Amino acid sequence: MKKIPMRKCIATDERLPKKELIRIVRTPQGEIIVDESGRQNGRGAYLKRSQEAVTIAKKKKALSRALECEIPEAVYEQLIAMFQDE
Repeated sequence: MKKIPMRKCIATDERLPKKELIRIVRTPQGEIIVDESGRQNGRGAYLKRSQEAVTIAKKKKALSRALECEIPEAVYEQLIAMFQDE
């Protein structure tokens, strides 16, 4: 039996399989990107794949705390757009 990697959503505090979460990364150059592959270099934080989780993270400033920097509004807009059809 293969072990499933678990990660914690910074907005909802749920522990979920890594594949059910989206990773947001602060690269060594300091830019904030949404990491679809989950393998980008840099400091990462995981969010549940839902609009609700993005809203909670924005309200609680959870991404800013986890990545230790300010998060541009464009990143939140990109995340919300990704989950609009779900």
